[in-house]
Amino acid sequence: MSSDVSLQRFKQFPRLMWILLFGSFITRGSYYMVWPFLAVILYEKFALSATQVGFILSTAAVIAVLVSFIGSSLSDRFGRNQLMYASGVLYIISFSLLAQVDSISGYAVVITLCSIATALWRPLTSALIGDIIDDTKTRELAMQSLYFIVNVGCAVGPMLGVWLGLTGEQSSFGITAVAFAFLLALLHWGFKSHQRTSTAKYSSVDNKVAGNNATEKSGKKENHLSRQQIIATLSADKLFQCLIFANIICMFIYAQMDTSLIQYLTRAQVPDLLQLISSLIFTNALVIISTQFILLRLMAQLSLIKRIQVGLVLLMCSQIWLAINPLTLFWGWIGAIIVMSLAEAILFPTMNVHIDRLAPDHLRGVYFGAASLYELGFAIAPLGGGMILDHFSGFGLFMTGAGLSLLVIYLYAILDKLPRPNFDDHSAEVEEQIGA
Repeated sequence: MSSDVSLQRFKQFPRLMWILLFGSFITRGSYYMVWPFLAVILYEKFALSATQVGFILSTAAVIAVLVSFIGSSLSDRFGRNQLMYASGVLYIISFSLLAQVDSISGYAVVITLCSIATALWRPLTSALIGDIIDDTKTRELAMQSLYFIVNVGCAVGPMLGVWLGLTGEQSSFGITAVAFAFLLALLHWGFKSHQRTSTAKYSSVDNKVAGNNATEKSGKKENHLSRQQIIATLSADKLFQCLIFANIICMFIYAQMDTSLIQYLTRAQVPDLLQLISSLIFTNALVIISTQFILLRLMAQLSLIKRIQVGLVLLMCSQIWLAINPLTLFWGWIGAIIVMSLAEAILFPTMNVHIDRLAPDHLRGVYFGAASLYELGFAIAPLGGGMILDHFSGFGLFMTGAGLSLLVIYLYAILDKLPRPNFDDHSAEVEEQIGA
């Protein structure tokens, strides 16, 4: 019965949604065909230290995090499709330049442009799904489908790159530029088609997608708090602050797989380096695709905190495994990533649900916006990991990750003991403002 319901909801996807899914597959696949090998290129071409490579990647990521804060507001002002076109063009330009740039400063600038494009594109895609699908359950299925198809692209891309002999070649960045050019052409057709075929039910949504964001005429008033009230609320919510700090650390640990682990393997000159890197990325995506929903169902009886702590224990074990694995043991690296991916399949969906349950209804947007600070963990990971790698080797890097995992387990254990503000008072204050 549930499969029939899901099938019916799939049939409710508008054509533009299918274009987004297909586009996400080809762009993520081509992206991961080349991007994970960027650290290899920088090391082999310029002989940069792990810290220097990390500094370039972290600077770009921090700038991208800051840009992501304003991306949604810009899309509300100028239209979702206009910002998607702009970020898509930025992708094309930056990856085209990556295929030709030949200086360290040039790489730094272009990597930053790529990171900005990514920071804009991801939230715009999620927001667009909300624009074109009204039904809540269908929209959730669409979000899950997008996450699934992105991981399929992540799994296929690196292996395809190895089979085609494209990995580690600078010119291969042009493939991603071509993929995004193709996606923009599809999106242009999809936007036009969506506008023509939408019924009156979706007319207001199409205006939003087209950039004609008119003020609602129903007279419905929104629950707006002043900036001072928002800051005061978040400052008083010690539980949420601890949660943000814990998850920044968690993301810092995870990001080492994409940056410092690759640098470590490159500098250690492990056998079959490019094949190993591709296999690690493929394994990570494959495990997530195949186990995410199974694990969540098996752990349904556990509280959210318990589920997260189980995931963190697996994460800690994976870090210890990475620290002690012999450099030449190919399948040892694969095994450690399997454990790490199982942790990710548990943690990432559960963290989002946790935020959703913590956020009061009238401050849901504020809390999810603040939760985007998690990305700082990803942003600082290349620099922090590179510095640890330069000074303490791979063993020190991954044992640090294990120690940080233990710290996050402790932080989650004390969450319920931390104070939170009285949200009923805020709701009453908002109601008074609305009635005024």
